[in-house]
Amino acid sequence: MRLSRFAPIVSLLIVGTASADITPITTVRIASGLVRPVGLFHVPGDSSRLFVIEKQGFIRIIENGVLLPTPFLDVDALTGGGTSTSSEQGLLGLAFHPDYANNGLFYIDHTNTSGNTVIAEYQVSSNPNVASAASRRELLTIAQPFSNHNGGWIDFGPDNYLYIAMGDGGSGGDPGNRAQNINVLLGKMLRIDVNGNNSSNGQYGIPPNNPFVGVDGADEIWAYGLRNSWRNSFDRQTGDLWIADVGQGSWEEINFQPANSTGGENYGWRCYEGNAAYNTTGCGPSSNYDFPIHVYSHSSGCSVTGGYTYRGCKMPENHGAYFFADYCTSTIWSLRYNGVVSDLTNRTAELAPGGGLSIASITSFGQDADGEIYICDQNGGEIFKIVPNGPTIANWNGDDALDFFDAQGFLSEFSMQTPRADINGDGAYDFFDVQAFLQYFSAACP
Repeated sequence: MRLSRFAPIVSLLIVGTASADITPITTVRIASGLVRPVGLFHVPGDSSRLFVIEKQGFIRIIENGVLLPTPFLDVDALTGGGTSTSSEQGLLGLAFHPDYANNGLFYIDHTNTSGNTVIAEYQVSSNPNVASAASRRELLTIAQPFSNHNGGWIDFGPDNYLYIAMGDGGSGGDPGNRAQNINVLLGKMLRIDVNGNNSSNGQYGIPPNNPFVGVDGADEIWAYGLRNSWRNSFDRQTGDLWIADVGQGSWEEINFQPANSTGGENYGWRCYEGNAAYNTTGCGPSSNYDFPIHVYSHSSGCSVTGGYTYRGCKMPENHGAYFFADYCTSTIWSLRYNGVVSDLTNRTAELAPGGGLSIASITSFGQDADGEIYICDQNGGEIFKIVPNGPTIANWNGDDALDFFDAQGFLSEFSMQTPRADINGDGAYDFFDVQAFLQYFSAACP
């Protein structure tokens, strides 16, 4: 029995509570036997399936915890690269249309057999677990001068437009200075309307409020100055955009674009790598650029993998923690951001799955329909899920049921003033601890 009668009280009591994570976490393996997984996605509202992209050109489905043998989509023959762990080409991105439940449309980002980036639309077949290969429609093709730095992340924003992360075209040091050139699409964050047709090729629309519409610059560009942003995400609660940009030789960076952005940000590459000057020839004053909220040096890693802000219901007390990793060292961190970075925490040991398993070569994080977070291990072909390591605030007694006994357990420890019952960590046992318990209990799921 849920304590639903507390909900009206909670609606009156929700104010600030403790910001630091409260519930210890770990990981469990939920799938193995995949081949170079580089992304995990979900259909909005579908809690039974996870969609995993394999870099060589396959989309696989994990349904109710079982990896299905038949791919949802096979574009191996149309895809160039992705046949080794070191390849930066292949099938790199997947996004489901916001109205997928009615139109069955989804989009992929892959490199074709010529090595160029293609954004293509598909539709599901009459079988919900198999896409129609014949439904392919190519929206956009972008020439790639080199085989690396293809970006590959795509997703629909809160505005229902499709965002596309493009790398700078590759080689090293951005020899063509493409990321700073607002007339080319490389080194950018693009934003298009998949429901429109006013682009130059008629296959997609240009949002009228994109920052370079009607002025110098490519209409598709939303932001620029990116080297090779890898695995970005929208915070499902706030709409903020997190951009993880892989560095050149010294610095990895996390950029933050607030939900109220009107676009046009210049994130600095190749003028800057992180906060450090890289090649400032022809660059303006530093005030022209939007610098990262967090950087780490290559003494701690060599290739950032962006993740997600936790908004799941298993551990609502951990809401707001942004998870990210380094591919080379397999280090996992979390941080919080509210104008300033706080609670930067190395999670690697905490998230070790145990039982002889390990997490390495982290190519991506993923999120399910309930907001729980997953980790893709490319070399191992495995998917891990971040889960509570023991009782949570809502599931106080750890029996995986949310009921009267959790409230009873909390109140018992509150009356005894145990350290755990000081939920907000202020050293006092008062109304605010009760308020926090009710808030988390109301937001939790079993």
